[in-house]
Amino acid sequence: MKAAQFKQFGGPEVLEVVDLPDPHPGPGQVRIVVQAAGVNATETKLRSGELSFGAGLPQTTGRDVAGVVDELGEGVTDVAVGDRVFGISDDGAGAAELALLTHRAPIPPSLGFVDAAGLPIALETATRALDQLTVASGRTLFVNGATGGIGGTAVQLALARGARVIGAASAANQNYLRLLGAEPVTYGEGMAERIRAIAPGGVDRALDVAGNGVLPELIDLAGGAPNVVTLADFAGAEKHGVHFSNGFVDGHGFHALAEIAPLIEAGRFWLPVDRTFPLAEIAEAHRASENAHVRGRLVLVIA
Repeated sequence: MKAAQFKQFGGPEVLEVVDLPDPHPGPGQVRIVVQAAGVNATETKLRSGELSFGAGLPQTTGRDVAGVVDELGEGVTDVAVGDRVFGISDDGAGAAELALLTHRAPIPPSLGFVDAAGLPIALETATRALDQLTVASGRTLFVNGATGGIGGTAVQLALARGARVIGAASAANQNYLRLLGAEPVTYGEGMAERIRAIAPGGVDRALDVAGNGVLPELIDLAGGAPNVVTLADFAGAEKHGVHFSNGFVDGHGFHALAEIAPLIEAGRFWLPVDRTFPLAEIAEAHRASENAHVRGRLVLVIA
């Protein structure tokens, strides 16, 4: 199969498309013919060497995938060959023609492969964070970094739980935030005052997706560090006593994959795809992820 990998850490230019052996599913796994694969910030950090999960070189890349089941592992009864599914590539090798999945769900009927491929990591991460913050009906949530894939997902899932959501984004993305259902404020100096102008008593919970050094303000707004979770500021979390959400340590929110279909089919959840790229242009997709203010998701079209 064709698959993307890198043999050394570095910039996007280290990525190459190579021939690798076809994988085959073990117990509980399915193999899919990949139609589309998402590009995530975690993957660019793994490629650069900024982040490591202990894997050696060369490394494959890609976790979000959508495609058609073509092989079943032992004990699999929830899907059949020919089914359309989306999910998480077990070995982080989703930017390829074939991928193995344990955590998967049927693609909602109204979605194509490209849209479905942008969902899994965003859904899992946002759901895990909202669960940790016990976001529920009647609470006010502030999302710092509300227009990217994870932030936009958190906004909509929190609204579906009955929460009020205030979100921070650039001036150019204020109308987009309104479309998602959040009350928008802009980043920068005076952000806390702008939030208090529409929520005089502060907020009940705060989620930091941007990691831009505002944890002290979020702690004050939310009434203490236990009411704040960050997905992006590990150093700040340690310094200020805020929980840094990590799926490898905290458990996961993969149950969100099977739960999202009713919201999508009811028109209550939408995660746009900002740009698509062929597999051969994966380096350009990584550059876009690192350098652009992406609204929604970036997706590789494999087939």
